[in-house]
Amino acid sequence: MTRQTTFSLPDPQDSSPQYLEDLATGYWYSDMLFAAVELDIFTFLGEDGKLPDELAESLDMGGEGLSRFLHALTTIGLIVKHGDRYCNTSVANQYLVSGKQEYWGDSILWRKELSQNWKTLIPSLKSGGRIGYGPVSGKEVEDPAVRMNRITRYTDAMACCARVKAREMMPFFEGLDISGDLLDIGSGSGALATVFLDRFPLLKACLVDLPEVLGISEKRMQEEGLAARTSFVPANVLEAWPLGEARYDVIMLSNIVHAFSEAELPHLIAQAAAHLKQEGLLIIHDFFLDHFSSKAALFDLNMFINTYNGRVFRSSVVEKKLSEESLLHTGLLPLKTDTAVIISARNPDILSRLSLDSTQLLISRIRHMGFSDCRLISAEQITVSEWPELKCRFGCSYYGSPHCPPHAPQPEHTRKVISGYRTALIIQGEPPTRDFQRGVLQAEREAFLLGFHRALAYWAGPCTLCKTCETDKNCCNRKDARPSMEGAGIDVYETVRAAGLSLRTLADKTDFVKYFGLLLIE
Repeated sequence: MTRQTTFSLPDPQDSSPQYLEDLATGYWYSDMLFAAVELDIFTFLGEDGKLPDELAESLDMGGEGLSRFLHALTTIGLIVKHGDRYCNTSVANQYLVSGKQEYWGDSILWRKELSQNWKTLIPSLKSGGRIGYGPVSGKEVEDPAVRMNRITRYTDAMACCARVKAREMMPFFEGLDISGDLLDIGSGSGALATVFLDRFPLLKACLVDLPEVLGISEKRMQEEGLAARTSFVPANVLEAWPLGEARYDVIMLSNIVHAFSEAELPHLIAQAAAHLKQEGLLIIHDFFLDHFSSKAALFDLNMFINTYNGRVFRSSVVEKKLSEESLLHTGLLPLKTDTAVIISARNPDILSRLSLDSTQLLISRIRHMGFSDCRLISAEQITVSEWPELKCRFGCSYYGSPHCPPHAPQPEHTRKVISGYRTALIIQGEPPTRDFQRGVLQAEREAFLLGFHRALAYWAGPCTLCKTCETDKNCCNRKDARPSMEGAGIDVYETVRAAGLSLRTLADKTDFVKYFGLLLIE
């Protein structure tokens, strides 16, 4: 049976209220996860699993409630039942068994703690900012023991996330022999720096954070056997960084930009630029509103509720600040998970040595243009048929217009063209038509600039680039005109569905309209 989860964004052409029901009950999922982690169920199950009676004894509970709870955990893919024995799934075994290096329990329970403050969302919206969670004015002082406990729990929670993110970044640096000095601003436990030090043995790290945090990170670096390659500088990063004239080969701003306001961002970037070597790399890792947009927007709201000034930015905001410091950048580089990086340098040759996946970079840039989706497909998944031309001839008032049938490429010609390609992109957007078509042209141009010299676009609908078109004459804008998918014989429905996207016929003029374009790339 296919495991279904909530939280996927709704199809705008679907008018069912089921999505609203899924949103309203979303806390069922998180509360069940919180309870399972608090009970340490996954640790009790271990590598070999347990029978219900064994688990009941370990948890000191039993009865129908435990049985139903275990069944619910199977439906969301955290445990499985083999015969009478319950066992961890691979994700639970790797991340939810306490004592393992990749244990995420601390991070999950930190999310539970933050969830309490979400109950103050309406009052926070009315007041214009957070209303709880520790001291909120200069007159209030947090108990030192309480503060230290909170910092420790937060640092532990972020450590497991940082290790995963650092490993996701490593492919960008394949082939590079990074040495010298790394500066990690807002370093937390030092988990991210640890991955870089392990990967690049000639690298040394300077960790900068609050004094209380550095006490934790110093202990962790000793445990990792990296103390001799690590130094620690306590600092408030909103002031001048106490680093003197030191310059660094790599500077890391990981999950720290979102902790500050837009007014504070220029200081952060300027200080990083001031301490970056001429041949150095500045790596900014964070949530961005134009990557995993729904999660980023929710995280932005989380910062509004739980911090003084924190917010999530669009990548363009950060890129502009980098440019103001005369720094070049890669643009947004998505990670496999919900965050992304922007890598910056003064020397373009340094950026050219990075191992960047041109296709994934192109997909990211196309999504950044404002398209709702962009999917990679193989050329073999593109369906070409004879019937679309008949639909154009008998049913479309634009038949005979420039670039429409019979002036569009014939199906047989389209098949031959597509047979010369291996991969393509399906681009999803929406009206107005002229804006969509201009966007597809921009996507084709971006592909060409990234090295896809054969990039060729097919868009949706009759050409609308020119405000007036003399349909009985030759086209006066062949430079920008492109054929439509359907006009060239492409079965848009089958091709779009092959890319994992949805498309249906519309029953009413008020129904949501989707546009799709095809970009052949290589």
